[in-house]
Amino acid sequence: MEGAFKNSDNGVVEFFKREMGFSAPRVFSRRISASQTMIKQIDLYGKLSGHQGCVNTIEFNSTGEILVSGSDDKQIMLWNWATQKLKFSYPSGHLDNIFQARIMPFTDDRKIVTSSADCQVRLSQVLDNGSVETKRLSKHQGRVHRLAVEPGSPYVFYSCGEDGFVQHYDLRSNSATKLFYCTSMAENNSRSSSSSIGLNSIVIDPRNPNYFSAGGADVYARVYDIRKYQADPSTKAGTPFATFCPRHLNGTHDAHITALAYSNTSELLVSYNDELVYLFQKNMGLCPNPSSSSLSENTHKEVDAPQVYTGHRNSQTVKGVSFFGPNDEYVLSGSDCGHIFIWKKKGGELVRLMVGDRHIVNQLEPHPLIPVLASCGIEKNIKIWAPSSNVITSLPDNVLEIMEANRQGREDHSRVTFTPDVIMHVLRLHRRQARVFIEPRYNREDIESDEDIEGESYVLGFSDGDATEDGGNSRECNIS
Repeated sequence: MEGAFKNSDNGVVEFFKREMGFSAPRVFSRRISASQTMIKQIDLYGKLSGHQGCVNTIEFNSTGEILVSGSDDKQIMLWNWATQKLKFSYPSGHLDNIFQARIMPFTDDRKIVTSSADCQVRLSQVLDNGSVETKRLSKHQGRVHRLAVEPGSPYVFYSCGEDGFVQHYDLRSNSATKLFYCTSMAENNSRSSSSSIGLNSIVIDPRNPNYFSAGGADVYARVYDIRKYQADPSTKAGTPFATFCPRHLNGTHDAHITALAYSNTSELLVSYNDELVYLFQKNMGLCPNPSSSSLSENTHKEVDAPQVYTGHRNSQTVKGVSFFGPNDEYVLSGSDCGHIFIWKKKGGELVRLMVGDRHIVNQLEPHPLIPVLASCGIEKNIKIWAPSSNVITSLPDNVLEIMEANRQGREDHSRVTFTPDVIMHVLRLHRRQARVFIEPRYNREDIESDEDIEGESYVLGFSDGDATEDGGNSRECNIS
């Protein structure tokens, strides 16, 4: 009888199995958290208001008790999300919008690393006397969108920037090392030009922390081995041991990567700008330089097609992508239409569509232990979502119209209709990009120069003011 209920999506069946002794308590907890019934009961649990600019980054600590957030207002805030109360906040020391904040594990939540549009990577240390000391660890030559913390390590993490560089950090020495930069996949398979591509995302394989993937301003997700990334000694160009790309995008310039995520079984999730989300198994990798001229017919036959997730639109901002569920049973993404999309990982079926922002949903962060998630976007608050509804919610009646509008937008690259405020945000973004980022070509002297790593530090006190409701001048938000 137990086999008849295996992999059931029905929460009622899981309760029955527990009562009949077919399911151990731990198994029951994991299965009920992954059931579609639970997913369809997810509702808005509460809002965390306090930032004075768009919230660009959210992350739970390892126990899930605290949520850290960073914003265009350059403030870092730590929240007790369950009570919807601000624990404390402090100025990050950054000079521009914060793009990511990560709590280092096994540090009693006292060490937080951050990255920003000001090209800096900074470390914040919560001291015993209740103040925060923050200092710069390194500086890229372009905006720094993402940080990747080595699983279980209180010391080691990586950064990637629009300068194309991947940097390695070890907090025991407070040092940053430029490992390599990502080169473009030229059709002639030549690296002589040493041109780099800007990077938007970097993630570490949780099953093997020696492997990490990076992606950005082209269609290829590159996977590197930290033990043998084979940097060119003359240019510091890195060599991936595998790349991932949907077959129809290979050799094109029609899209670029905004986000990556690894599952607990090393599956790689890739989200493309004005394209779709794809799930790659480990055996779907291409050769290290899969340019259209070097990809043989034999390679085409060997590579299976990835699972695809459709319906959303990822065009106007740098959106994240995530897994959800105790065994990564679901895939999450925000959208330009302001909705949260939840698909079944296996098969790609859309199971939930929720309004998450008046404008755009950018980031979705799953709780590490329970079926709770946090979201943020153009609005200045953070939303917490939990299976708190007594109603099992189906897809909305207009789901096909929403998905079709997003599809049409992707196909014709038409602009989403924005308010004048949001249009101004886009214009500011382009101006800032023009000032900050020029595609670099590096020589050995550039790589070995360390004058940008300084010991600059500040001592900053907590800001204990109460969180206020979402409001203020929307012109302070910047799309990024």
